[in-house]
Amino acid sequence: MGSLERIIRVNDVDLCVASAGDPGDPAIVLLHGAGESLLAWEPGFVERLVAGGRYVVRVDSRDAGRSTTFPVGEPGYGLDDLVADTASLIRELGIGRAHLVGMSQGSAVAQLLTLDHPERVASLTIASGTPGGPGHTQSDLPGISPELEKYFAAEEPAPDWADRDAVVDYLVEGMRPFAAHSRPFDTAAQRAQAELVVDRAANIAAQLTNPYLIDAGRPWRDRLGHIAIPTLVLHGDEDPLFPIEHGRALAAEIPGARFVPLERTGHETLPSHTWDAVVPEILSHTA
Repeated sequence: MGSLERIIRVNDVDLCVASAGDPGDPAIVLLHGAGESLLAWEPGFVERLVAGGRYVVRVDSRDAGRSTTFPVGEPGYGLDDLVADTASLIRELGIGRAHLVGMSQGSAVAQLLTLDHPERVASLTIASGTPGGPGHTQSDLPGISPELEKYFAAEEPAPDWADRDAVVDYLVEGMRPFAAHSRPFDTAAQRAQAELVVDRAANIAAQLTNPYLIDAGRPWRDRLGHIAIPTLVLHGDEDPLFPIEHGRALAAEIPGARFVPLERTGHETLPSHTWDAVVPEILSHTA
């Protein structure tokens, strides 16, 4: 499968976009999580969607991959800007209305885009999300797992960003606590992926720092009931960051939303063992 990358300028920033499939097919826009890039969506996953008759667009958000980067520690933009970027990008691509699939921070962008720009959204798929977005307290929902809390308390300092091997190691070890414990952690595969991410990033320090510092804006959980667009909620049953109750709550807040739990899955971007279940769900949802 060929994947065409290009730079599109919107809102005074350059965003790198990779597209695959027939532009005449229904368009799915994949929105990655914080600290990630469009590489988070594996080629095999994209291939399956394309084989199902979808035009698939992956996007590097600000500070990610080959898109515009900002000074490390000073992102100078907020979640609302990521929402505006995505709305503008859909317009510039000539898609009209896109099927959104958002993971973690990408799911927050997708929620807000659906609320603020419903004319740009054909359907909404939320993976590893929380109602109202990350950075907002949800007192009725469980917090992070004790294991993840322990990891954050003893988190290693940032590496020497000029030392490629140290950055790759940092990325791999940063992925480990978010993965499901019921599956073996494939260190070799994660290292190979981390090498691709590091080598492709315009500024890996900005990518792994700035997205965690942005302002999430006003909580929007109380607005979710206004979503009138078909919604699918996917959530790992071993998610240590947003336990599965967050996904169930999201689906309960959005009228008519369908909830699909993902077995043996943590806070991960739809790992390959989920594809046999997830791809048909997304294809059906975007039909």
